[in-house]
Amino acid sequence: MFRPGLEKLTVYSVEEPRWNSKLDANERSAILPLSVRREISRRIKEVESRRYPDMGAVALRTMLAETCGVSLSQVTLGNGSSELVAAICGVFGGAGRAIAFQWPSFSMYPIYAAMADSPSFEVAMEKDFSLSVDAVLQTVSKCDAKLLILCNPNNPTGGTIPSADLREILRQVSCPVLVDEAYQEYFGKTSLSWLKEFPNLMVARTFSKAFGLAAARVGYLLASPELSAAVCKHLLPYHMNSFSLAAAEVCFANRDKVMEEVRRTSQRRDRMKAGLEKMKGVEVFPSSTNFLLLRVEDPAVLYKLLAENGIGVRNVSRVHELEGCLRVTVGSPAENRKVMHCISEYVKSATGTKGEL
Repeated sequence: MFRPGLEKLTVYSVEEPRWNSKLDANERSAILPLSVRREISRRIKEVESRRYPDMGAVALRTMLAETCGVSLSQVTLGNGSSELVAAICGVFGGAGRAIAFQWPSFSMYPIYAAMADSPSFEVAMEKDFSLSVDAVLQTVSKCDAKLLILCNPNNPTGGTIPSADLREILRQVSCPVLVDEAYQEYFGKTSLSWLKEFPNLMVARTFSKAFGLAAARVGYLLASPELSAAVCKHLLPYHMNSFSLAAAEVCFANRDKVMEEVRRTSQRRDRMKAGLEKMKGVEVFPSSTNFLLLRVEDPAVLYKLLAENGIGVRNVSRVHELEGCLRVTVGSPAENRKVMHCISEYVKSATGTKGEL
């Protein structure tokens, strides 16, 4: 499906209600470990605020390069992975240069394409939100895409692309391919090891989700030195601030402690999914992330009920192919119990039967 460009672009709204339980942005549900927070505070106090940050962000990039098994020239940092995705669209897009991505997916992809003045084309996913290799290849060929973006795991559906399918896409597509791995820590798999085999591959990740640094806005891109250099040309000087870099360095150095919450979140997600599957009239989709996508008969009623109980979730029911759907971030055990209770009450009201908890 073809999407129009910049002339249809609307302002991205940032005004949000102040929820008691904010489960609408897929943020980490638990605060960082105390020892990590103390170390971040100590490092931030040492930052010379009168000095510009290290423009090369060498310390963090070196840590990432050594851990990911790539060279320093293959690591690019951004204000969240979103800045990097936007820059990539600017590099490879432009007037008459098509950008393709699976749909439904991250809502900002068509916006970044429009900002780059690129026509964008959606690769329609199947009814179960799986992605057909043939559909990807046909769309890329038909629109002569200059960039393909794949979100794995996918937001907001939560599903993943099988490794064999992703490899086949990379094998047959000649244009640059960005794999957005914002939720990779919950998935546990990555396409990172294929960088040498597929020089057109780029992998984007973020510190905003599992690492719990959404407020700091730090993301990183792993790609060939040539692609990395091209993306860097679209980034402003000193675009990374010293405070965020310090926090990210601490979190990454202590990633074993930080990532302990990933396992707990995944367990809570699976328990929620099992409970929702028992509820009449609730369809819940497989997820390898820290959120669940569910479909109900009247999403507006359920959204209102959750809101009345101070719970904010993402209503995506107006998005094409997501009719009836809400996206719910996996929260703390107490927050999840509140969510499950509200959904049970909705089911009871809608069907006359009580939802199983």
